[in-house]
Amino acid sequence: MDIASIIGLIACFVLVIFGIVTGDQGAAALGNFLHAPSALITFGGSFGCILASYSMSDFFGGLKSIRLIFKVPALDTPEIIRKIIELSNVARKEGLLSLEEAAGDLDDIFLKKGILLIVDGTDPELVRAIMETELTSIEGRHKAKIGFWQDVGSMGPAWGMIGTLIGLVNMLQALDDPSSIGPNMAVALITTLYGSLLANWICAPVASKLKSNNDAEVMIKEIMIEGLLSIQAGENPRVIEEKLKSFLAPKDRETAAEEGGGEMDG
Repeated sequence: MDIASIIGLIACFVLVIFGIVTGDQGAAALGNFLHAPSALITFGGSFGCILASYSMSDFFGGLKSIRLIFKVPALDTPEIIRKIIELSNVARKEGLLSLEEAAGDLDDIFLKKGILLIVDGTDPELVRAIMETELTSIEGRHKAKIGFWQDVGSMGPAWGMIGTLIGLVNMLQALDDPSSIGPNMAVALITTLYGSLLANWICAPVASKLKSNNDAEVMIKEIMIEGLLSIQAGENPRVIEEKLKSFLAPKDRETAAEEGGGEMDG
């Protein structure tokens, strides 16, 4: 469970509630911010437009992707580098064909596919092309989910403004009753608030977290591709280690070196 996402979303909600209840009306002010028609216009309009822009399967797939921000990605870059160095030692001592047995113990489908391509004697350029094509496909699916929430986020304020304009028209129609101007103006502005909350409380964080997870996964798969091609080329395990560690931030390279210690001999 990704605690950061949970704490962040809850903190935003609590701060909004805190801002509302610290006014003169206290907790009673919460009722001023609940308006079903405004919520229907803002949320219904936003998601209705997105539904019109996507296929039904993509729409529901995009909605379900919000669950991904609450999961910690199983991405251990130092461990992946250690595993690749381990495989390079096996290949160096026993030959590339020995990797087929080692592939059976791997959980990562992407890495396993690359190893089997190498074992089958596939040309290095073709191995790279196949792996990069699959990586592009994976990244494309991820970006579709990210784009979904970015689109919803752009619709929220727009439909909030539409709701505000509807409220202002209704208010102007009742200008002969001064006592109704204040309440009608408040209702008109609620839709703008709802739109801003949808965009900045939900959509922006979800899109940012999905993008961050995508970037991390893409980097790991790029490491796998470079590592596999280096193994196929027969490079020294120590050279492979240094090459793969170049993908990491300086502070993470020591961790990778510690976890990979003792695996480069031979």
